[in-house]
Amino acid sequence: MPVRVDKYLFAMRLYKTRSIAADACKKGRVTQNGQTLKPSRTFSVGDKFSVRKGPVTFTYEVLQLSENRLGAKLVPDYLRDITSPEQKELLELARLGAASGQRDRGAGRPTKKDRRDIETFVSEDWDEFFDDDDTDDTEQ
Repeated sequence: MPVRVDKYLFAMRLYKTRSIAADACKKGRVTQNGQTLKPSRTFSVGDKFSVRKGPVTFTYEVLQLSENRLGAKLVPDYLRDITSPEQKELLELARLGAASGQRDRGAGRPTKKDRRDIETFVSEDWDEFFDDDDTDDTEQ
């Protein structure tokens, strides 16, 4: 019995919800033989399809069908990952790039500590500036 694409993607834990899986299909991120799949299209045993997530395109083969969401340990019995090594290397590079995304001091948005230091600096200088002017106006 064939299973809808969105149900299968959700059941195999490729997407968190069925509606997110359907949106991915509508946006052209799920393909089979170069053609984008609609959420209502069906999978059969032996079908191969690709899912694009970010810079990486994962490729899978359907081993068994299920409409119900499975436990993570059962997924390999129903779905085989046949993603190319080049795509997996791309995934590793993306992970390394995200992990090294530390902000250099002085670059980007200031931290809370930076903001407090700025506020202290500005309030001290302006208070002194205006205090001096006010005393001069009242003396004249």
